Amino acid sequence: MKRLVFHFDVISPFAFLAFERLPQLLEGCSYEVEYRPVLFAAMLAHWGQKGPAEIEPKRAWTFRHVHWLAQQRSVPLDTPAEHPFNPLALLRLAWACAADGGTPNRKVVEAVFRHVWQGGGDANDAAALATLSARLAPLRDPAGAAVKLDLRRATDQAVHSGVFGVPTVTLDGRHFWGLDGLDMLADALRGGAWFDGPGWDSEGAARRGVVRGP
Repeated sequence: MKRLVFHFDVISPFAFLAFERLPQLLEGCSYEVEYRPVLFAAMLAHWGQKGPAEIEPKRAWTFRHVHWLAQQRSVPLDTPAEHPFNPLALLRLAWACAADGGTPNRKVVEAVFRHVWQGGGDANDAAALATLSARLAPLRDPAGAAVKLDLRRATDQAVHSGVFGVPTVTLDGRHFWGLDGLDMLADALRGGAWFDGPGWDSEGAARRGVVRGP
């Protein structure tokens, strides 16, 4: 049985759609998934990037695209009332639902994702967050130091291993980024011949290129 690590931040609609699609896409494969919440904003800061929602034409395209994708896949999706928003409370709640040293299970991750991406509400509405927390009954204090450390450590580990965005699924040390990377992941999990050749390493090697000036 192969082990997958699903890095996600609930702020990403592509991560939500990938989460919803993963079981169907990998049907018949032998695998287990570790769901690992990370802070996308910290990744952006590390790699010196802006988020899609911070560039207005890209924000508009992103939401048009994800709504079309959701419609194509019959996945209910509503844009939250505010986006981008601060996802810390939700990411910490997910971590708090895991025992110390563990990670949140699929039911917890599903509840947190759907809290954001279904219903069109404010993801950080205090009453809605309290209701979600009561339903999930976290094992630890979401505002506690241990939970905050779990999120920080998971984000740091992801960045140091080369993860630059969400969703990213890791299989055998290889990172598969984005909703559109899931088909490539499925091929790798099923033993696709390309992954036995030199392509992964050779096409990932650095090349000479133009360097943008200051």
